[in-house]
Parts: sequence; C-alpha cells; structure tokens
Amino acid sequence: MNVQFSRRQFLKGTGAGVAGSAIGAFGFGGAEVALAQAAQAFKLSKATETRNTCPYCSVSCGMILYSRGDVKKGEKAEIFHIEGDVDNPVNRGTLCPKGAGALDFIHSKQRVTRPMHRKPGSDKFEPVTWDFAMERIAKLMKEDRDANFVEKTRDGVTVNRWPTMGFLAGCATSNEAGWLTWKAVRGLGIVAVDNQARI
Repeated sequence: MNVQFSRRQFLKGTGAGVAGSAIGAFGFGGAEVALAQAAQAFKLSKATETRNTCPYCSVSCGMILYSRGDVKKGEKAEIFHIEGDVDNPVNRGTLCPKGAGALDFIHSKQRVTRPMHRKPGSDKFEPVTWDFAMERIAKLMKEDRDANFVEKTRDGVTVNRWPTMGFLAGCATSNEAGWLTWKAVRGLGIVAVDNQARI
C-alpha cells in the first residue's frame, strides 16, 4: 500500500517527534529515571592509589596501582586496575603492552611470591621462609669471600677484590637506593657488578 504524505504532514510529524524527544530529555516521562538506573559508579572511586615502577625492563616507567581493601582493618588489598603515571617524567602516562598487562602478571597463579630452595641432589624447588633464604645467602657469600678474597696482587698492590662473586641490580630503585647498592657491593670488593638498566 503506497501512502503519500504532504510536506505539511511531514513537518507536523517531525515536529511532534522532536517535541516528544525534548520532553523526555528534560526529565518528563521516564527518561531521567532510566538514565539514572543505567549509570554505573566510577570504577576507581574509593580505591587506594599507589605509585610504583614497572618491573619489566630497564626503562622504569611509572605506574599507578589501584586497590581495594583496607590493610589497617585487616583486609587484604587487591589490585584491580593499573595505568601509566602521567606525573612520571619517563613515560608521562603511557605504558607498553607488557606494562599495560601487568595486572595479569600480578594475579598469575605461576607468580613466585616467596623464596624457593632446591636442596642438593633434589630435582624440585621447595618454598622456604625469608629468614632461611637470607641466612643461607649470607652464609654462602661469607664462605666464598673468605675463600677467594684477593687483598693484594703479586706485586704487592692493595686491591681488595672479590673476583668470584657477581651482583645484578634492578632498575626500579631510586638514585639513593642505587648509590647505596653500589657502595655496599664495592665495599665488599665485588668486581662484577651489572645493572638491568644498562641498555
């Protein structure tokens, strides 16, 4: 069936539709209620904001971690969102794909969160306490330093070197922490010092 509209009828119908839409938009009818029901709360509201450094590479991009859960009340804080830190001069709010995916790294079931130790002759690693790990590392370092420390060369020149130990530092520390690390390592006589940031 072919229906014909005159120009006057078309303008009247269009005007009525515009008027009806405007009335709904101004809060008459159910438009305002429907909009309020559809609106969601901002996902970062009531979240704790923590600044940190990305752990992946030596660029040291700044991150903002958002978590929920009050540790002071005995609740476990759970990180639920990560974004680049716009105030960080390194990345100015941007993150590479690995940094942007750090939330998966944090919540991964394969993530190692405590020290692991493989006993001599064993084929598997077992979790140990931090105290055990620190004491074992300190003991092995002392034994190695006592056995291999070089105080003087053959010519009698004092060098105070520990040539059998190496140290690899990370990039996610401040200048002050890096300086203290360098002083501690060099104070022990370690010659082989490297850093994740030497790219």
